Amino acid sequence: MRIFITGCNGQLGCELKRLLSCGMAEIGPIPSAYEGAKVLAADVDDLDITDAAAVDAFFAEHAFDVVINGAAYTNVDGCEANEELAYAVNAEGPRNLARACAAQGAKLVHVSTDYVFPGTEAGERTEEDQTDPVSAYGRTKLAGERAVLETWEKSFVVRTAWLYGYVGKNFVKTMLRLADSLGALTVVADQLGNPTSANDLAYELLKIALTDDYGIYHCTNNGICSWADFARAIVERAGYDPAIVTSCTSDEYAAAHPDAARRPAFSALANAHLARTVGDEMRPWEAALDTYMANLEHLGA
Repeated sequence: MRIFITGCNGQLGCELKRLLSCGMAEIGPIPSAYEGAKVLAADVDDLDITDAAAVDAFFAEHAFDVVINGAAYTNVDGCEANEELAYAVNAEGPRNLARACAAQGAKLVHVSTDYVFPGTEAGERTEEDQTDPVSAYGRTKLAGERAVLETWEKSFVVRTAWLYGYVGKNFVKTMLRLADSLGALTVVADQLGNPTSANDLAYELLKIALTDDYGIYHCTNNGICSWADFARAIVERAGYDPAIVTSCTSDEYAAAHPDAARRPAFSALANAHLARTVGDEMRPWEAALDTYMANLEHLGA
């Protein structure tokens, strides 16, 4: 099998490379179909997916069976100030990849986000629920979903949420750093979602890519919590008193950070399509976090 991973230096890209190299995820062994796979991985310095001519030239030199797009502009606040750039990366880039995949018949796995939903209704969102993003990040990611699905029929759009991995920056590492440096944290308590391990997500993406069940998927670790709940779980596992985390509301956070983008209040996802097809093996978010914290010291970067 010939596999191409974009955004290979990001949280998800690094886990995909790890799994394909060792054949094992924290959930368990990856499918045997990936044994001996030829993996090509690139980041923006190797291939700028916003450059259609560069993408076409790259694909003219290589043939792939599966392309997994982990490239994205994920700085939610940054997208508010740079929506044109975010659109180029999050929408036009995926369109370019979909067009190139269509030309050679390669499957495309495109990663999207819970932020395509408005977050105004309590409960979990399914793949069929109405999208209506409240931020530039959400708008550009939704445009990317539509571009992919309109361009190439052999595409999977996989929405995830609150992602953290061993390599790079994420909420878990930020909470640990602030707990160490400040000794006290104030975290939003009225936004609910699903913390998700990049290792678990990578495992499920590899399963999905072997099927012909194209379309939209949700893929997060199971269980719902607030950002404040998540923060308390993180610091407690690191040996701190969870009481160092104080809750605030989204309005209070916005008043203190006026340039911050709006976030959906309820963005938890239900892995319905996943469960109906390859099976939902995503762990409870607490179990995934346990493993991550145990491994972070020797795997983190």
